[in-house]
Amino acid sequence: MHAKDILIDGYGRVREEVHAVVDGLPAERLDARPGDGANSVAWLVWHLTRVQDDHVADAFGLGQVWLAQGWEERFGLGLKRHDTGYGHSPAQAAKVRVASGELLTGYYDAVHEQTLKALRQLAAKDLERVVDERWDPPVTLGVRLVSVLSDDLQHAGQAAYVRGLLASADS
Repeated sequence: MHAKDILIDGYGRVREEVHAVVDGLPAERLDARPGDGANSVAWLVWHLTRVQDDHVADAFGLGQVWLAQGWEERFGLGLKRHDTGYGHSPAQAAKVRVASGELLTGYYDAVHEQTLKALRQLAAKDLERVVDERWDPPVTLGVRLVSVLSDDLQHAGQAAYVRGLLASADS
C-alpha cells in the first residue's frame, strides 16, 4: 500500500464520521450547545471542514472550496472570508449556525472531493515538499496532511460526543 492510499483511506474515515454525526439531526440539534462555552455539532463539523479546506488548498496551490464554490454565501455566517474558526471565542463559535445537516455534509463532501483529487495525484517524493517554513522544523506536505487528518478525527469525535450528550439530555 502506498502512502497516498493510506491518506485516502484516512480521509475517507473522516467523511464516514462526519456523516454519522450529522445525518438525521435537525438544525436546532446541530446548533445546540451542551453548556456555556461548549461547541455545537455544527461548529465542530464546520470548523474541521474549514481547516481541511484551508490547509489542503494551501498545500496544493488550490482555491478554497468555501470561496470558489459559494459555500461562504450559502452558510451566510457573516464571518471574515478566510475564517476557519481557529481561536474562536465561545461567542464567535455560537454564531456558527446552520440551516440543515445537508448544508454541513454538502460542504464537507465538496472539500473531501477536492482533497481526494489532490491526494490521488501524489507521488511519494511529494510528501517531502516543505509547505510551511514558519515552524522549526519546517512542515512537509506529509506532516501537514497527517496533522489535518488527526485534527479532523478529533473534532469529529468531539461532535459525536456532543450529539450523545444532547441525546442523553432528552432521555
